[in-house]
Amino acid sequence: MDRALPTTPPIFADVQDVIDRLAETGYLADKATATSVFLADRLDKPLLIEGPAGVGKTELARAVAQTSGAELVRLQCYEGVDESRALYEWNHAKQILRIQSAGADAAADGSWDSTKEDVFSEEFLLSRPLLTAIRRDDPTVLLIDEVDKADVEIEGLLLEVLSDFAVTVPELGTIRASRKPFSVLTSNATRELSEALKRRCLFLHLDFPDADLERRILASRVPELSEAVAEQLVRTVHVLRGMQLKKVPSVAETIDWGRTLLALGMDTLDDAAVRTTLGVVLKHRSDQDRAAAELRLN
Repeated sequence: MDRALPTTPPIFADVQDVIDRLAETGYLADKATATSVFLADRLDKPLLIEGPAGVGKTELARAVAQTSGAELVRLQCYEGVDESRALYEWNHAKQILRIQSAGADAAADGSWDSTKEDVFSEEFLLSRPLLTAIRRDDPTVLLIDEVDKADVEIEGLLLEVLSDFAVTVPELGTIRASRKPFSVLTSNATRELSEALKRRCLFLHLDFPDADLERRILASRVPELSEAVAEQLVRTVHVLRGMQLKKVPSVAETIDWGRTLLALGMDTLDDAAVRTTLGVVLKHRSDQDRAAAELRLN
């Protein structure tokens, strides 16, 4: 039987502790988000966070790593990512050099077997994010970012890793985690993930924050911005998000807009200010034209 992983000490004492400690990093979590983080920590299960781009999914993983003093190990998923990019691969160039340097001696004394064993040793193993997280003895947050962008085939690998936190390298044997990482998967819901992967995880849907929470976030990140301008900015962003745009403004872009107004010395968000700075939050010409028309900017 496979040995069980050692119990990992919990990071958070309770839900309020999650809220308070994440706030110290600048991440303002509502109770539902904090509860999901607490349960993922206490139940030792991966947390799958789904929602539109720009709502703070990746930032939540960073905040957990920061508040727990853990190393963040990130696997950025994309179409075509495979086992060699996610798990490990061999340093072929270095292996060839070693074989070439040992070639004459090996041919003379018939020691090719020992040369083969040598080039498939730890020295030549290139550890990628999943294996790196498994092998770390110190606190680790494993972030598997935008998992919905990866091919369906990669989910089989994730199922194995997230279930056992053990990886078999044929030449080296099975490598098991000595300390289970806090694992976060994010998805923009561009495709449906498998039910098997979802069963391995706790689930959290993150949407854009309501106006009150976004004002608090803005005040936390851009404290120099006046309350009146912050109110105007957040109200305008929420109007933009209600339009049929190619890409609605993210929370990060709300913060950038606040910093832009400060940098330009603007003390109000009137039509002229919106028209001048709209490119900070809307990155498609068609979106800017639609916003200008619906906001009736002169």
